[in-house]
Amino acid sequence: MIEAARSFIRLNARVLEQRRFGYLFDGGPADAVVAAVAAYRNDDGGFGHALEPDGRGPESQPLHTYTALSLLEEAGSTEYAREACDFLATITNADGGVPNCLDTGRADLRAPWWQPSGDSDLLVTGLLAGVLHKMGVEHGWLDGATDFCRRRITDLTKSHPYEVNASARFLDHVPDRPWAEREAARLGALVREQGLVDLGGGKAHEGYAEGETHKPHHYAPTPDSLAREWFTDAEIDADLDAVAAAQQDDGGWTFPWASWTPVTTYEWRPIVTITALLALRAYGRIS
Repeated sequence: MIEAARSFIRLNARVLEQRRFGYLFDGGPADAVVAAVAAYRNDDGGFGHALEPDGRGPESQPLHTYTALSLLEEAGSTEYAREACDFLATITNADGGVPNCLDTGRADLRAPWWQPSGDSDLLVTGLLAGVLHKMGVEHGWLDGATDFCRRRITDLTKSHPYEVNASARFLDHVPDRPWAEREAARLGALVREQGLVDLGGGKAHEGYAEGETHKPHHYAPTPDSLAREWFTDAEIDADLDAVAAAQQDDGGWTFPWASWTPVTTYEWRPIVTITALLALRAYGRIS
């Protein structure tokens, strides 16, 4: 499985994903990953340049910045984290949250679902705050963002899969563990009640592409994720069986959401391939 994926990565991936695969599965250097991420960094401390494939413009965006921080954390680095927080502070609303997408004035350079509104967004703020807590970063921006996420998660009674997934990542790493565990249990019940998990043949949530559903391993990418308690062993096993079976003949995995410009197909597939391998390795399916 890994050998086939390695061939797929070498034939199709950006330098970033090639370096990342080498670090994660072949003992490659972490500093090569850091250097590859740095190529997407802007002078304002944020990240852009299509690091997250659905935003094609060069300008710094919250989701690009989250992606950069998550890759740096994976490589064991906190480099650029404080500068990224400085950038986030410049786009933060009074309530401590950041918008999902900034209006750069170039709608043709972003996916149709990247719609700027200016409103604070739990999804992206939760992802950013969660990874910064995981990195052990201390910054004034994180204090305000954490308070925002705590309020929004506590008040959450109706949601959608991507928002719940971001909340789960925040809960995995926020320092207040008793509160996080209580809220995680409540969100797990909400996921079941509102049908926000696909346990086999589920329908996509309203507004999502056909087949774009959240499976157990999306909510619980590792066995120590709080969301692991949301699912039985049988549900996890069936999900991982499906992940393994989804490897394509060319060695890579694919994705269900729309490819709105041709290059995103080629850039997303290596990313989701690495994600699939990491889930299978985390649960002991591959070494």
